This record gives sequence, structure tokens and C-alpha cells, in this order.
Amino acid sequence: MSQGRRPSPETPPHGVDLGQATRIWGYIGLNSFGGPAGQIAVMHREIVERRRWISERRFLHALNYCMILPGPEAQQLATYIGWLMHGTAGGVIAGVLFVLPGFLAMLLLAGAYALFGSVPWVAGLLFGLQAAVVAIVVEAVLRIGRRTLRTTALRIVAAASFMAILMLQVPFPFIVIGAGLFGWFVGGRRPEWFPLGAHDADGGGPTTDALLSDDQVDRSTARRALRAAVVCAVLWLVPVVALVLILGTSNVFTQEGLLFSKAAVVTFGGAYAVLGYVAQQAVGRYAWIGPQDMIVGLGLAETTPGPLIMVVQFVGFLAAYNQPGSLPPLVAGALGAALTVWVTFVPCFLFIFLGAPYVERLRDNVAIRHGLTAVAAAVAGVVLNLAVFFALHTAFGAVDSYAYGPVQLPVPVWSTVKPASIAISAGAAVLVFRLRIGTLRVLAACAGVGALLSVFGVH
Repeated sequence: MSQGRRPSPETPPHGVDLGQATRIWGYIGLNSFGGPAGQIAVMHREIVERRRWISERRFLHALNYCMILPGPEAQQLATYIGWLMHGTAGGVIAGVLFVLPGFLAMLLLAGAYALFGSVPWVAGLLFGLQAAVVAIVVEAVLRIGRRTLRTTALRIVAAASFMAILMLQVPFPFIVIGAGLFGWFVGGRRPEWFPLGAHDADGGGPTTDALLSDDQVDRSTARRALRAAVVCAVLWLVPVVALVLILGTSNVFTQEGLLFSKAAVVTFGGAYAVLGYVAQQAVGRYAWIGPQDMIVGLGLAETTPGPLIMVVQFVGFLAAYNQPGSLPPLVAGALGAALTVWVTFVPCFLFIFLGAPYVERLRDNVAIRHGLTAVAAAVAGVVLNLAVFFALHTAFGAVDSYAYGPVQLPVPVWSTVKPASIAISAGAAVLVFRLRIGTLRVLAACAGVGALLSVFGVH
């Protein structure tokens, strides 16, 4: 007779109790550096390879679903796997622990930036950080382009997206909708224009050694997930509606709730895509922050664990810190950061709990995948615009706008050129493209150069 440990009534059939899973998700959250690719790799190593909670095939099925959702796919993948293992509670714990370390780190960094950003040596660190970010965003443009722009039609979509947001200031949500509809309708007639290359969910090899079988989730679990989705919708929308009714639409907290709620449902393509939209609104429309603040925020987000989209928390903090009303600035900033993270990530739980029970049906919908292929191409154009925005505001102290009818082009003021910044960006490009140095080390090196230059009064 086998003497192996039998699951207790509280332990699921796969033998992994919720307490053990919580510790593992906490470990993953603390080690989720390197953007979505690095974060997904950490999850795969811990969940599939080391602990065999789920099979390779099930992991890829879950990843396929998360890739077609707006929002950070790595955080949603953690939520999805947590839900598979332990239902709604498991999904909530996995998703929260994936975000929590980054939230706390970014809150401290945003507060330090607001208080000490003008101190000379700190300003020097941030100066170097800003210059390094340009090379990192350019690398992201090339990486996204190689992955998505596989046909002439997709390259045209990317070019149209770039010109629409750069020259006509078309809002990002309209670009996403337009590209999606184009792919949806044209893809049925010209499917070769929108190749469906994706993760191979059927090539995962043996699946019998996973603790959780590849069977479909039972109906009761699916029903509980749908109820959880309704709760998430209420938790997301009720605070935003309350802010509108109580504070009015001119209040910074209401504006943050509305802006980042809209961003949460159009963030196809990850953080670099939504940053173009957020920069357009936070810098251009609301004037909460300046272009340099956006660049610093992205650099800081690259150094913290968790999704790169945590950069919006930095924006939310500074927006409220700069317009605190009757509140102490730090308190207002902390509330703005918390509100931003709330309306950014609660929809992520909603999308997982709402769609996970039907993941196979949605994954096999070819029309949806054609539309999302076109959206991915449009995202490449939006990220290119972000690279141009960052490069101009890093290399020049002032950037004007040239208008001709509906067309507006950014034009640098050449007398404000910053040679030191250009030199650091060029050095960062060598580290990134030639020497293949990791992001954290590139940022650290450039920040150190910036601090050193500040000692000699070079800016």
C-alpha cells in the first residue's frame, strides 16, 4: 500500500494547497524583472519546468488567450494560472502578488523623485536615465517590428498608425479600433495579409506528468469565475462613477480614473503602446507632467519588478502631487498612484474571469485573430511615435510644433540641443545593440555617467 501523502479535504486534487501557491506567486512577483518576455520565462520555469503544476500545452493555451487581451499579458497569465489551480481566490492572489512588489517600489521611487529630483546629483542620475531610455525604446520598436510586420499590408498599417498619431494627433483608442476593424473585414478576403503566427499550443509534448490535467474546467468553476467578473466590473466602475458625481470631471482624481480606465481597455501591445496614448493625454491635454517626467517614469519602471505598465502609476502620482488641492502633496500623490493602479489592473482580473472559461472558443476565432494581427501592426507604429517623442525631448531642451491645416509636426529648437544627452544615448545604443547588455545594467551605467557629469556641471 502506498504511503504517499493524501490531499486533505482542503487541498485540491492536484495536491498544491493555496498557502504553498501563495508563497510561489510571491516569489515570482519579486523576481519578475525584464519585461513580459522575462516575466513569462520566470513563470514557465517555476510553474511548468520545476513544479509541473500545469503542462506545456496548457501554459501555451493560457498565454495565447492573454496575448489577445488588452493589458499586461504576464500579469494576466499569472492570474489565469492561479485561477486554474485554485479558482477565483487563486487568480486574485496570483495577480495581486505579481503587481504588489512593483507598486510599492514605484511608490517609493515616485515620492523620492518628487522630493529630491532637483538635487544636483539626483538630477544627474535622472539625466543619464532619460538618455538611456531612448535606446531602450528604439530597441523595443525593432523587436515589435520584427515580430509583427511580416507582410506589406501590416507594414502599411504600421506606417498609417505612425503618421496618424504623430501628424494628426489621432487618439490611440481610435487607432486600435480602426486597425482592428480593418483586419477583421479585410482578413476574411485576404487572409495572407494577416498571418496568424502564434505560440504553438499543440506542440507542447507530453502532458500526463502535470499535476493539473488538461481537461476542461468544470462548470461550477466557470460559473464562479463569471460571478467574480461581475464583482470586478463593479469594483472597477463604481469608484470612477462616484468620483465623477462627487468631485466633477475637472478634478484631477476624476480625470485619472477616466483616463486610465480608458487606457486599460485599449492597451493592446503592452506598456510601450499605451505610453504613447498616456503621454498624449497627460502631457498634451491635461498638462499634468512634462515630457521629461514621462521619460524618467519609464526608466524607473524598467528597474522595478512587475509589469512595465507600472509607469502609469508614476504618472498618476505626479499628476495628483502637482495638483493636490487641499491635501498634502505626498498624500495626494499616493492616492493618485493607488487610484491609477486600481483602474488599470482591476479590468485585467475582469477580462480573465470573464473569458477564461471560454478560452478555446475565443482562441480559435480566426476573424478576431486577423483583427488583432492588424492591431499589433498598428502598435508598432505607435511605439515608433513614442521613440520619436522621447528622442526629441531628450536631445533638445525645447520642441515646437509646426501646424499646416490639420497636420502638426514636432520641430526641435536647435539652439537648445543637449550634446551630453545625445552622447549618453549613443553610448546606450552601443551597449544595447552591439554589446547586448541587459536593460538594468544599461540604465545603471548611464545613470552613473549622468551623475558624474553633474559633478562637473555638465547637463
